[in-house]
Amino acid sequence: MNANFSTTQSGAPVIDDGHSSVMGRDGAIPLTDHYLIEKLAQFNRERVPERVVHAKGGGAFGVFETTEDVSMFTKAALFQQGATTETLLRFSSVAGEQGSPDTWRDPRGFALKFYTPEGNYDLVGNNTPVFFIRDGIKFPDFIHSQKRLPGTNLRDADMQWDFWTLSPESAHQVTWLMGDRGLPNSWRTMNGYGSHTYMWINEAGEKFWVKYHFKSNQGHEVLSVDEAEALAGSDADHHLRDLSENIAKGNHPSWDLKVQIMPYHDAKDYRFNPFDLTKVWPQADYPLIPVGKLTLNRNPENYFSQIETAIQRTTSRRSSRRRSRRRTLFPASRRAPTACCRPGSSPTPTRTATGWEPTMRSSR
Repeated sequence: MNANFSTTQSGAPVIDDGHSSVMGRDGAIPLTDHYLIEKLAQFNRERVPERVVHAKGGGAFGVFETTEDVSMFTKAALFQQGATTETLLRFSSVAGEQGSPDTWRDPRGFALKFYTPEGNYDLVGNNTPVFFIRDGIKFPDFIHSQKRLPGTNLRDADMQWDFWTLSPESAHQVTWLMGDRGLPNSWRTMNGYGSHTYMWINEAGEKFWVKYHFKSNQGHEVLSVDEAEALAGSDADHHLRDLSENIAKGNHPSWDLKVQIMPYHDAKDYRFNPFDLTKVWPQADYPLIPVGKLTLNRNPENYFSQIETAIQRTTSRRSSRRRSRRRTLFPASRRAPTACCRPGSSPTPTRTATGWEPTMRSSR
Protein backbone atom coordinates (compact mmCIF):
# COMPACT_ATOMS: atom_id res chain seq x y z
CA MET A 1 0.00 0.00 0.00
CA ASN A 2 1.16 3.52 -0.78
CA ALA A 3 2.59 5.46 2.16
CA ASN A 4 -0.13 8.10 1.66
CA PHE A 5 -3.52 6.42 2.06
CA SER A 6 -6.94 7.26 3.39
CA THR A 7 -8.43 5.71 6.50
CA THR A 8 -11.89 5.29 7.96
CA GLN A 9 -12.85 7.28 11.05
CA SER A 10 -11.70 4.32 13.11
CA GLY A 11 -8.26 4.38 11.48
CA ALA A 12 -8.61 1.34 9.21
CA PRO A 13 -6.99 1.76 5.77
CA VAL A 14 -9.33 2.26 2.81
CA ILE A 15 -8.59 0.12 -0.22
CA ASP A 16 -10.08 2.62 -2.71
CA ASP A 17 -11.34 6.06 -1.74
CA GLY A 18 -12.14 7.14 -5.29
CA HIS A 19 -14.73 4.58 -6.36
CA SER A 20 -17.86 3.10 -4.80
CA SER A 21 -18.41 -0.63 -4.58
CA VAL A 22 -20.78 -1.81 -7.30
CA MET A 23 -22.49 -5.09 -8.10
CA GLY A 24 -21.29 -5.64 -11.65
CA ARG A 25 -20.99 -3.23 -14.56
CA ASP A 26 -23.40 -0.31 -14.11
CA GLY A 27 -24.86 -2.18 -11.15
CA ALA A 28 -26.22 -1.05 -7.82
CA ILE A 29 -24.07 0.60 -5.17
CA PRO A 30 -24.85 -1.41 -2.01
CA LEU A 31 -25.32 0.24 1.35
CA THR A 32 -22.74 -2.22 2.67
CA ASP A 33 -20.15 0.18 1.22
CA HIS A 34 -19.76 1.74 4.66
CA TYR A 35 -16.87 4.00 3.63
CA LEU A 36 -19.05 5.67 0.97
CA ILE A 37 -21.72 6.43 3.59
CA GLU A 38 -19.11 7.58 6.10
CA LYS A 39 -17.36 9.82 3.56
CA LEU A 40 -20.59 11.47 2.38
CA ALA A 41 -21.91 11.89 5.94
CA GLN A 42 -18.72 13.61 7.05
CA PHE A 43 -18.78 15.82 3.94
CA ASN A 44 -22.36 16.97 4.60
CA ARG A 45 -21.36 18.14 8.10
CA GLU A 46 -18.10 19.88 7.30
CA ARG A 47 -19.31 23.46 7.68
CA VAL A 48 -21.97 25.02 9.85
CA PRO A 49 -23.89 27.17 9.12
CA GLU A 50 -22.61 27.94 5.60
CA ARG A 51 -23.39 25.36 2.94
CA VAL A 52 -20.39 23.36 1.79
CA VAL A 53 -21.42 24.02 -1.81
CA HIS A 54 -23.92 26.48 -3.28
CA ALA A 55 -23.24 28.81 -0.34
CA LYS A 56 -23.78 32.04 -2.29
CA GLY A 57 -27.24 32.43 -3.73
CA GLY A 58 -30.62 34.07 -3.78
CA GLY A 59 -34.17 33.31 -4.76
CA ALA A 60 -37.82 34.23 -4.99
CA PHE A 61 -41.33 32.83 -4.85
CA GLY A 62 -43.58 32.21 -7.80
CA VAL A 63 -46.14 29.99 -9.45
CA PHE A 64 -46.02 27.07 -11.86
CA GLU A 65 -48.93 26.55 -14.27
CA THR A 66 -49.36 23.32 -16.20
CA THR A 67 -50.61 24.42 -19.61
CA GLU A 68 -50.37 21.14 -21.53
CA ASP A 69 -51.91 17.70 -21.11
CA VAL A 70 -49.20 15.25 -19.95
CA SER A 71 -51.57 12.99 -18.00
CA MET A 72 -50.64 10.09 -20.29
CA PHE A 73 -47.22 10.19 -18.61
CA THR A 74 -47.90 11.22 -14.99
CA LYS A 75 -50.71 11.27 -12.43
CA ALA A 76 -48.97 13.90 -10.27
CA ALA A 77 -51.44 16.63 -9.29
CA LEU A 78 -49.14 19.53 -10.11
CA PHE A 79 -48.65 18.27 -13.69
CA GLN A 80 -52.35 17.98 -14.55
CA GLN A 81 -53.48 20.49 -17.17
CA GLY A 82 -54.77 23.71 -15.60
CA ALA A 83 -53.13 23.12 -12.21
CA THR A 84 -51.30 26.05 -10.60
CA THR A 85 -48.71 25.44 -7.89
CA GLU A 86 -46.86 27.87 -5.64
CA THR A 87 -43.08 27.57 -5.91
CA LEU A 88 -39.79 28.68 -4.40
CA LEU A 89 -36.67 28.86 -6.57
CA ARG A 90 -33.16 29.30 -5.17
CA PHE A 91 -30.30 30.15 -7.52
CA SER A 92 -26.68 29.80 -6.48
CA SER A 93 -23.09 29.51 -7.53
CA VAL A 94 -21.25 26.29 -6.65
CA ALA A 95 -17.71 26.83 -5.44
CA GLY A 96 -17.66 30.29 -3.86
CA GLU A 97 -18.29 31.19 -0.24
CA GLN A 98 -21.21 33.36 0.91
CA GLY A 99 -19.30 36.57 0.21
CA SER A 100 -17.97 35.54 -3.20
CA PRO A 101 -18.88 37.49 -6.36
CA ASP A 102 -21.90 36.34 -8.34
CA THR A 103 -20.02 36.68 -11.63
CA TRP A 104 -17.21 34.17 -11.11
CA ARG A 105 -17.10 31.46 -13.79
CA ASP A 106 -19.06 28.63 -12.22
CA PRO A 107 -22.12 26.43 -12.75
CA ARG A 108 -25.30 27.87 -11.22
CA GLY A 109 -27.67 25.96 -8.99
CA PHE A 110 -31.36 25.84 -9.91
CA ALA A 111 -33.17 24.40 -6.86
CA LEU A 112 -36.94 24.41 -7.17
CA LYS A 113 -39.58 23.63 -4.54
CA PHE A 114 -43.20 23.00 -5.55
CA TYR A 115 -45.81 23.41 -2.78
CA THR A 116 -48.21 20.82 -4.19
CA PRO A 117 -51.53 19.59 -2.73
CA GLU A 118 -49.83 16.21 -2.29
CA GLY A 119 -46.94 17.69 -0.31
CA ASN A 120 -43.73 19.51 -1.18
CA TYR A 121 -41.86 18.34 -4.26
CA ASP A 122 -38.19 19.37 -4.56
CA LEU A 123 -36.27 19.37 -7.84
CA VAL A 124 -32.58 20.16 -7.48
CA GLY A 125 -30.62 20.97 -10.64
CA ASN A 126 -28.21 23.36 -12.33
CA ASN A 127 -28.05 25.64 -15.36
CA THR A 128 -26.34 22.76 -17.20
CA PRO A 129 -27.89 19.44 -18.28
CA VAL A 130 -24.80 17.44 -17.26
CA PHE A 131 -22.33 17.29 -14.37
CA PHE A 132 -18.64 16.60 -13.73
CA ILE A 133 -18.98 13.11 -12.24
CA ARG A 134 -21.14 10.02 -12.45
CA ASP A 135 -20.06 8.33 -9.19
CA GLY A 136 -21.19 10.08 -6.01
CA ILE A 137 -18.13 9.03 -4.04
CA LYS A 138 -16.11 11.53 -6.10
CA PHE A 139 -18.31 14.47 -5.13
CA PRO A 140 -16.41 15.47 -1.95
CA ASP A 141 -13.11 15.20 -3.84
CA PHE A 142 -14.42 17.31 -6.71
CA ILE A 143 -15.71 20.05 -4.42
CA HIS A 144 -12.49 20.08 -2.41
CA SER A 145 -10.59 20.66 -5.67
CA GLN A 146 -12.69 23.80 -6.24
CA LYS A 147 -12.15 25.13 -2.70
CA ARG A 148 -9.04 26.42 -0.93
CA LEU A 149 -5.70 24.77 -0.26
CA PRO A 150 -5.28 23.86 3.41
CA GLY A 151 -1.81 25.42 3.59
CA THR A 152 -2.20 28.76 1.82
CA ASN A 153 -6.02 29.06 2.07
CA LEU A 154 -5.97 30.08 -1.60
CA ARG A 155 -7.90 28.60 -4.50
CA ASP A 156 -5.63 26.81 -6.93
CA ALA A 157 -6.24 26.23 -10.66
CA ASP A 158 -3.77 23.33 -10.74
CA MET A 159 -5.82 21.52 -8.10
CA GLN A 160 -8.99 21.99 -10.15
CA TRP A 161 -7.43 20.79 -13.37
CA ASP A 162 -5.76 17.86 -11.61
CA PHE A 163 -9.19 16.56 -10.66
CA TRP A 164 -10.72 17.15 -14.10
CA THR A 165 -7.86 15.56 -16.04
CA LEU A 166 -7.83 12.54 -13.71
CA SER A 167 -11.62 12.19 -14.14
CA PRO A 168 -12.12 12.18 -17.93
CA GLU A 169 -15.90 11.83 -17.55
CA SER A 170 -15.87 15.51 -16.48
CA ALA A 171 -14.88 16.73 -19.98
CA HIS A 172 -18.48 17.33 -21.12
CA GLN A 173 -19.32 19.57 -18.18
CA VAL A 174 -15.96 21.36 -18.40
CA THR A 175 -16.81 22.42 -21.96
CA TRP A 176 -20.08 23.90 -20.67
CA LEU A 177 -18.30 25.67 -17.83
CA MET A 178 -15.57 27.16 -20.02
CA GLY A 179 -18.05 28.28 -22.66
CA ASP A 180 -20.49 31.20 -22.59
CA ARG A 181 -22.87 29.42 -20.20
CA GLY A 182 -20.23 29.60 -17.46
CA LEU A 183 -20.73 33.39 -17.24
CA PRO A 184 -24.49 34.15 -17.34
CA ASN A 185 -25.40 37.83 -17.18
CA SER A 186 -28.20 37.10 -14.72
CA TRP A 187 -30.16 34.25 -13.19
CA ARG A 188 -33.14 35.41 -15.27
CA THR A 189 -31.30 34.84 -18.54
CA MET A 190 -30.20 31.24 -18.12
CA ASN A 191 -31.89 27.85 -18.40
CA GLY A 192 -32.43 25.36 -15.59
CA TYR A 193 -32.18 21.59 -15.81
CA GLY A 194 -33.07 18.69 -13.54
CA SER A 195 -29.89 17.08 -14.95
CA HIS A 196 -30.60 13.62 -13.52
CA THR A 197 -33.00 11.13 -15.08
CA TYR A 198 -36.29 10.81 -13.18
CA MET A 199 -39.38 8.64 -13.35
CA TRP A 200 -43.03 9.53 -13.96
CA ILE A 201 -45.92 7.11 -13.37
CA ASN A 202 -49.38 7.53 -14.87
CA GLU A 203 -52.79 6.42 -13.57
CA ALA A 204 -52.44 3.07 -15.30
CA GLY A 205 -49.17 2.40 -13.49
CA GLU A 206 -47.06 2.80 -16.63
CA LYS A 207 -43.55 4.13 -16.01
CA PHE A 208 -41.57 6.65 -18.03
CA TRP A 209 -38.08 8.06 -17.66
CA VAL A 210 -38.00 11.87 -17.79
CA LYS A 211 -35.55 14.77 -17.99
CA TYR A 212 -36.56 18.33 -17.04
CA HIS A 213 -35.64 21.43 -19.09
CA PHE A 214 -36.61 24.94 -17.91
CA LYS A 215 -36.14 27.27 -20.88
CA SER A 216 -35.72 30.97 -20.06
CA ASN A 217 -38.24 33.28 -21.71
CA GLN A 218 -35.81 36.17 -21.20
CA GLY A 219 -33.40 34.64 -23.70
CA HIS A 220 -29.75 33.94 -23.03
CA GLU A 221 -27.46 36.77 -21.99
CA VAL A 222 -23.85 36.12 -21.04
CA LEU A 223 -20.94 38.21 -19.83
CA SER A 224 -17.56 38.57 -21.41
CA VAL A 225 -14.57 37.73 -19.23
CA ASP A 226 -13.75 41.43 -18.85
CA GLU A 227 -17.35 42.31 -17.89
CA ALA A 228 -17.49 39.50 -15.33
CA GLU A 229 -14.20 40.58 -13.74
CA ALA A 230 -15.30 44.23 -13.58
CA LEU A 231 -18.63 43.31 -11.94
CA ALA A 232 -16.86 41.05 -9.44
CA GLY A 233 -15.10 44.15 -8.16
CA SER A 234 -17.88 46.71 -8.49
CA ASP A 235 -21.00 44.70 -7.58
CA ALA A 236 -20.39 41.28 -6.04
CA ASP A 237 -24.18 40.80 -5.69
CA HIS A 238 -24.97 41.55 -9.33
CA HIS A 239 -27.21 38.50 -9.89
CA LEU A 240 -29.04 38.86 -6.58
CA ARG A 241 -29.63 42.56 -7.19
CA ASP A 242 -30.83 41.97 -10.77
CA LEU A 243 -33.42 39.38 -9.70
CA SER A 244 -34.73 41.37 -6.74
CA GLU A 245 -35.01 44.66 -8.59
CA ASN A 246 -36.72 43.18 -11.65
CA ILE A 247 -39.35 41.39 -9.58
CA ALA A 248 -39.95 44.56 -7.54
CA LYS A 249 -40.54 46.47 -10.81
CA GLY A 250 -43.09 43.90 -12.00
CA ASN A 251 -40.72 42.44 -14.59
CA HIS A 252 -41.41 38.85 -13.56
CA PRO A 253 -39.00 36.31 -15.08
CA SER A 254 -40.42 33.07 -16.44
CA TRP A 255 -39.30 29.73 -17.79
CA ASP A 256 -41.14 27.21 -19.98
CA LEU A 257 -40.90 23.67 -18.64
CA LYS A 258 -40.29 21.02 -21.28
CA VAL A 259 -39.48 17.37 -20.71
CA GLN A 260 -37.88 14.53 -22.58
CA ILE A 261 -39.79 11.27 -22.14
CA MET A 262 -38.22 7.85 -22.58
CA PRO A 263 -40.46 4.75 -22.46
CA TYR A 264 -39.48 2.63 -19.50
CA HIS A 265 -38.19 -0.37 -21.46
CA ASP A 266 -36.10 1.75 -23.87
CA ALA A 267 -33.49 2.28 -21.15
CA LYS A 268 -32.40 -1.34 -21.07
CA ASP A 269 -31.12 -1.42 -24.65
CA TYR A 270 -30.37 2.26 -25.31
CA ARG A 271 -27.01 2.90 -27.00
CA PHE A 272 -25.51 4.38 -23.82
CA ASN A 273 -26.45 4.43 -20.15
CA PRO A 274 -29.40 6.90 -20.01
CA PHE A 275 -28.81 7.42 -16.28
CA ASP A 276 -25.26 8.68 -16.81
CA LEU A 277 -25.18 12.27 -15.53
CA THR A 278 -22.26 13.17 -17.81
CA LYS A 279 -24.37 12.63 -20.93
CA VAL A 280 -27.49 14.17 -22.50
CA TRP A 281 -30.28 12.43 -24.37
CA PRO A 282 -30.26 13.45 -28.05
CA GLN A 283 -33.41 15.41 -28.80
CA ALA A 284 -33.58 13.63 -32.15
CA ASP A 285 -34.35 10.45 -30.18
CA TYR A 286 -36.46 12.05 -27.44
CA PRO A 287 -37.80 15.48 -28.45
CA LEU A 288 -38.84 18.16 -25.96
CA ILE A 289 -42.47 18.02 -24.86
CA PRO A 290 -44.01 21.23 -23.44
CA VAL A 291 -45.54 21.00 -19.96
CA GLY A 292 -46.09 24.44 -18.44
CA LYS A 293 -44.71 27.78 -17.31
CA LEU A 294 -42.82 28.83 -14.18
CA THR A 295 -43.02 32.51 -13.17
CA LEU A 296 -41.24 34.23 -10.27
CA ASN A 297 -43.43 37.07 -8.99
CA ARG A 298 -42.64 37.69 -5.31
CA ASN A 299 -39.47 38.63 -3.45
CA PRO A 300 -38.86 37.17 0.01
CA GLU A 301 -39.82 39.27 3.01
CA ASN A 302 -37.05 37.77 5.14
CA TYR A 303 -34.13 36.55 3.06
CA PHE A 304 -32.50 34.47 5.81
CA SER A 305 -35.58 32.59 7.01
CA GLN A 306 -37.17 32.09 3.59
CA ILE A 307 -34.22 31.65 1.22
CA GLU A 308 -30.96 31.10 3.06
CA THR A 309 -32.33 28.39 5.35
CA ALA A 310 -34.58 26.79 2.72
CA ILE A 311 -34.04 23.06 2.50
CA GLN A 312 -34.26 21.01 -0.67
CA ARG A 313 -34.83 17.37 0.33
CA THR A 314 -34.94 15.18 -2.75
CA THR A 315 -35.39 11.89 -0.92
CA SER A 316 -39.05 11.86 0.15
CA ARG A 317 -41.00 9.21 -1.73
CA ARG A 318 -44.30 9.51 -3.52
CA SER A 319 -46.26 7.31 -5.89
CA SER A 320 -46.48 9.50 -8.99
CA ARG A 321 -42.86 10.62 -9.38
CA ARG A 322 -39.81 8.61 -8.53
CA ARG A 323 -36.09 8.98 -8.51
CA SER A 324 -34.30 7.31 -11.38
CA ARG A 325 -31.38 4.96 -11.07
CA ARG A 326 -29.02 7.89 -10.80
CA ARG A 327 -25.59 7.20 -9.36
CA THR A 328 -24.24 10.63 -8.53
CA LEU A 329 -25.81 12.15 -5.44
CA PHE A 330 -27.95 9.26 -4.26
CA PRO A 331 -26.66 6.10 -5.97
CA ALA A 332 -29.17 3.48 -7.00
CA SER A 333 -29.42 0.47 -9.28
CA ARG A 334 -29.50 0.54 -13.05
CA ARG A 335 -31.63 -2.55 -12.90
CA ALA A 336 -34.21 -1.87 -10.23
CA PRO A 337 -35.80 1.61 -10.09
CA THR A 338 -36.07 3.38 -6.75
CA ALA A 339 -38.19 6.34 -5.76
CA CYS A 340 -37.04 9.84 -6.71
CA CYS A 341 -37.96 13.29 -7.89
CA ARG A 342 -39.31 13.72 -4.44
CA PRO A 343 -40.98 16.32 -2.26
CA GLY A 344 -39.04 18.00 0.50
CA SER A 345 -39.39 20.41 3.38
CA SER A 346 -38.29 23.85 4.44
CA PRO A 347 -38.04 25.73 7.73
CA THR A 348 -40.94 27.95 6.65
CA PRO A 349 -44.55 26.70 7.10
CA THR A 350 -45.44 24.28 4.29
CA ARG A 351 -48.08 21.76 3.42
CA THR A 352 -47.05 18.21 4.18
CA ALA A 353 -48.03 14.69 3.24
CA THR A 354 -47.73 11.41 5.06
CA GLY A 355 -45.54 8.52 4.09
CA TRP A 356 -42.28 10.35 3.43
CA GLU A 357 -39.00 8.95 4.57
CA PRO A 358 -36.59 11.30 6.42
CA THR A 359 -33.23 10.85 4.70
CA MET A 360 -30.24 12.90 3.51
CA ARG A 361 -30.80 16.56 2.63
CA SER A 362 -29.45 18.37 -0.38
CA SER A 363 -26.86 21.09 0.17
CA ARG A 364 -28.77 23.54 -2.04
